[in-house]
Amino acid sequence: MAPTISLRSLFTYANNLLSQTPLLNGLSTGIPNAVSSIFDVGRIDYPSRPAADFYGNDHDSQPTFDGITPYDPLSGAPSCPVDGPVSCRNQSAADSCCFIHPGGRLLLTQFWDEKVHVGGGEDDWTLHGLWPDLCDGSYDQYCGMTPRFSNITAVLEHYDQGELVELMNRYWVASYGSNEHLWAHEYNKHGTCINTLAPSCYGDAYTPGVEVVDYFVRAFGLFQILDTYRALERVGIEPSYSKIYALADVQAALEAYSGSRVILKCSRRGVLHEAWYVWFVKGNLQSGELVPARDSFRGDATNCPEHVKYLPKRGGR
Repeated sequence: MAPTISLRSLFTYANNLLSQTPLLNGLSTGIPNAVSSIFDVGRIDYPSRPAADFYGNDHDSQPTFDGITPYDPLSGAPSCPVDGPVSCRNQSAADSCCFIHPGGRLLLTQFWDEKVHVGGGEDDWTLHGLWPDLCDGSYDQYCGMTPRFSNITAVLEHYDQGELVELMNRYWVASYGSNEHLWAHEYNKHGTCINTLAPSCYGDAYTPGVEVVDYFVRAFGLFQILDTYRALERVGIEPSYSKIYALADVQAALEAYSGSRVILKCSRRGVLHEAWYVWFVKGNLQSGELVPARDSFRGDATNCPEHVKYLPKRGGR
């Protein structure tokens, strides 16, 4: 279900949603506009390539954050050419701050949780992470970028993103442990491998933590326009204890909705549990155009059977 947010929050995130709109070019007009685990369950862990430490070695140093320093999300990185290369389609781009490499395929991952995590969340798919995969289907993790952060809430609130924190506590929730732990895990494991978030890409104006803001704002902005529940509901695919659905129909509905490749994952007994939306990027993460990826790649196989269950959440109305 799309997030319900205040009028102030609507204006706060309007610019972020506009930055996502290039991905809608050429798609069907039936797409709804949504202002709306500490474990990567089901992900295939291919051996990661060694990550060189380009940005220093002191991963234990934690910046402190006092008071509020307003920051306009996605504005701190350099402007990039509008005709720049698309990630994974050019391996020799000169400006590393305007070209995501080597992790140029982004997976926006959503979960259909077994239990209602908050009142009114019966229809909510939740956000798990934004993962940069290498263009060959493998991926790096815990890359060398510093500093790393364990205090995501403090960082976001310092940069005046309190309403984003509220939304994340509703829609970016941990299956195990705390939300704070999940967010730090997602940023330090995956966000640090997106090279355009390097402090050096922000130039002299860099202050610690702006890259964290940009990662979470961009990931959540993409999540807001990918309302998996509504995309399935509008073609008659709804949670049910008695119905089963053809996996091909579920995938077709989500791919028609998003324009991108969608990888579906199931939990035990063929129960639908995850949807991964696949994108390339033209430019940097902060301001680049998200380009739907439709190619096949190593690691894109589903573990679901030909027919799946889409069960209502436990503990709901």
